[in-house]
Amino acid sequence: MESFTLVPLAVFLGLILGSFMNVVIHRWPLGQSVVRPRSSCPACNSLIAWYDNVPLVSYALLKGKCRQCKAPISGRYPLVEFLSALLLVTATLTHPDLGWVLLIRDWPLLLAMVAIIFIDLDHRLIPDELSLGGLVLALVTAGADSQLGWGLSFLGGALGFGFFYLTAWIYDRLTGRTGLGGGDIKLLAMLGAFLGPQGVLTVVLVSSIAGSLYGIGQAWTQRDPEVGKVAIPYGPFLVIGALTHYLLGNWLWLQFTNPT
Repeated sequence: MESFTLVPLAVFLGLILGSFMNVVIHRWPLGQSVVRPRSSCPACNSLIAWYDNVPLVSYALLKGKCRQCKAPISGRYPLVEFLSALLLVTATLTHPDLGWVLLIRDWPLLLAMVAIIFIDLDHRLIPDELSLGGLVLALVTAGADSQLGWGLSFLGGALGFGFFYLTAWIYDRLTGRTGLGGGDIKLLAMLGAFLGPQGVLTVVLVSSIAGSLYGIGQAWTQRDPEVGKVAIPYGPFLVIGALTHYLLGNWLWLQFTNPT
């Protein structure tokens, strides 16, 4: 299956599943069903009609407000829908050799990463259903990716889990404080199984740089010496590192190993 034939499907599913990811992001951390009840306005509790729930389009037509009570609708909803579609399309165009593997492996894992970003930002947690579920999916489907295979997938998962687990243990021993949460460790295991050992190295490097820059920026803008001791959600930075490797990994490693 040629990649360009999958682009329309990537747009369609990206928008539809991106809308569903909004439900997952909002309800899953609260222990609520992601299927029932139907979506409703958080301000007036009126049920949202299907024609007001069309990804991107409804938000634009309603000018970002509830049809019933005119309360503002968070801009995060169209952002998640757009980001989901963009990732699926980009994955399709940058991995033309994967074909149908995109549907069963890459697209679901990319959508899980989108949900993880916003759940971690809101609640400082990464649901096991997404990280461990993604880990299982990555391992089971690894054989369908000829460039990865089960061997490198298992090695990447073990390396991701072991690296962060050891780092967290050493940090706890030296400082008496918890550094990395269990959710971050499981997430890196999932990303390692998805991307392989090289991916783990890229994720660790990019997330460390991005997280450090964020922490420095927070300390600078808030002028608070204690801000560096405040826990920050690290999941989004791990996802940024994973997307960097997934979209640019081959080029980055080529530059690193053969700079001339």
